[in-house]
Amino acid sequence: MQDPLKSKEISNPEANNDGVDRRGFLECMAWAGTGVLWMMTGGVMKSYGMSQLIDRTTGGLRKGLAIPAADFSFVQISDSHIGFNKPANPDVLGTLQATIDKINAMPAPPAFVLHTGDLTHLAQAEEFDTLDQSLKSVKTGKIFYVPGEHDMTDNGKLYLERFGKGTKGDGWYSWDDHGVHFIGLNNVTNHVDGGLGYIGADQLKWMEADLKGLSASTPIVVFAHIPLWAIYPQWGWGTQDSEQALGFLRRFGSVSVLNGHIHQTIQKVEGNITFHTANSTAFPQPAPGSAPSPGPMKVPAEKLRGLLGLTNVNYVEHNHTLAITDEILQ
Repeated sequence: MQDPLKSKEISNPEANNDGVDRRGFLECMAWAGTGVLWMMTGGVMKSYGMSQLIDRTTGGLRKGLAIPAADFSFVQISDSHIGFNKPANPDVLGTLQATIDKINAMPAPPAFVLHTGDLTHLAQAEEFDTLDQSLKSVKTGKIFYVPGEHDMTDNGKLYLERFGKGTKGDGWYSWDDHGVHFIGLNNVTNHVDGGLGYIGADQLKWMEADLKGLSASTPIVVFAHIPLWAIYPQWGWGTQDSEQALGFLRRFGSVSVLNGHIHQTIQKVEGNITFHTANSTAFPQPAPGSAPSPGPMKVPAEKLRGLLGLTNVNYVEHNHTLAITDEILQ
């Protein structure tokens, strides 16, 4: 069966080798959903695709959007893969900049940005430098990171030097903000290409102790690169010791688990735990099991705008159980 997303050739003397000229590619990519805005409002955590929020003509917020007021919001981006330059996206820096522009076009700056890993493609010093310089233009208070497997090819040395200062072990840590407890995990240290993620005994012991003194009513947000639930183990889309980590979280009334790695949005709700994977700002990957293997997926430029993403979160203090809801804003 022919792949419905297979790229069609475009007759253009300036086209690159995948049939899409760079200018046309970037025009399409400039309006891709390159990130997710998370909002906690009325006790419900909702995610908004940034391509749905921004007017492609004016570059500002779409008129007439009924976005609820919130005390607290943050943005999740993932898998920027700085250094990647293959046909699936010949300009990952350009699509990252499109993400940054959308964040900066928000009516109120987010409290912070979470980057859920694969900052770079090859963990080279110049790739980390390029990412760092690009993200300095984001209008936010702080950026929090966890590593992806592409950031750990040198055993995490450069990543930890640049983005892991003050963290525990191989880069795990936690903090509190607006009554929400955030936990950043590293589940890629012992990752083998195509294999499952792994948290490890030391990190699990730290996590158990970190959560021990918290009230069960405390909202928890956990973020890591590889999903903490078994999306498609045959491709390594899961974490082998995640059940131990999730066991520590089940007593809490509201838990949100945010991941990247698979370059697409998939959600699952299991009791009080909501799982949400984010799109990449760089390139899409095939749906689970829809191809012989995972990897960069080349699609027509006009399709890409619906396949890249960022996430934004707003929070209003409330006694209700939290849940994540994806909404399309017309």
